[in-house]
Amino acid sequence: MIARITGAALRGILVALMVVTPALYLPGYTTNSPEIVVLLAILAFVLTFAEYNSTFPSFIEFRDAPPLNRLRFIALMSMVVLLTLICKHKYAPTNVTTLFAGMGVLIAHLVDFPFSPVRLVVLMLPDHATLNTVNSVRIAAGVSYVVALATVAAFYIAIRVRGWPIGNGAFNVWINLPLFDPTTGGDVVSRLQRDGRINVVLGVLLPFFIPALVKATSDLVNPIMLDNPQTLIWTMSAWAFLPASMIMRGMAMLRVSDLIEEKRRRAYANAEAVQTA
Repeated sequence: MIARITGAALRGILVALMVVTPALYLPGYTTNSPEIVVLLAILAFVLTFAEYNSTFPSFIEFRDAPPLNRLRFIALMSMVVLLTLICKHKYAPTNVTTLFAGMGVLIAHLVDFPFSPVRLVVLMLPDHATLNTVNSVRIAAGVSYVVALATVAAFYIAIRVRGWPIGNGAFNVWINLPLFDPTTGGDVVSRLQRDGRINVVLGVLLPFFIPALVKATSDLVNPIMLDNPQTLIWTMSAWAFLPASMIMRGMAMLRVSDLIEEKRRRAYANAEAVQTA
């Protein structure tokens, strides 16, 4: 019980720190509403602590199947910290911010090619956007997208090399997939495979679809202005993290469906062997 409470509190503190990181490191005049940031951090702590301290799951999936959620958190935290350091370089440059700002420029040039998601994000900006805003968006989008790709690759390695989730013991579908009801809707394997493929396809398409949607609706709705560094950090982090999280969720569901199908085959083989004997 003590270990569960301690682990839940530690996770809550880490999530809260991630929420307040941009507000802590960026200059005060770039933060419009510090009270809202503190309130969001407290809310994030309470929700995370309540979820991981509870015996029964509610909405967080794969709670007892590391390292999926750990990779998700590391990915989002990395995006937020890297983009915060890059944005801080404009206001209070240091040796550390100079290093990461230079890396961001290099990454942006590598991934900003025709028809890439990063190029589409740059093209969605309004025509009156300043050159400084365009460069900031290009760097933030490039860094976030590379971190997202690296996270998906890391989870793929965890599946193929480490055999996730078998290495963590028995996989409990109810605890790790609280929003998935295995008793309704037909065969469990077919539903998991269908949901997994849908998540993977949507995760691949969203980085392309979101900028196109923003650009298409720019005449009706004013696009988000990314001049504010905190808006830039959270917008680009969400743009890259949500599709990556969906891809990882789809890969996990496909992996679980394969394990269930393999267990069925072994059960059928054992039953046939018993009948033959």
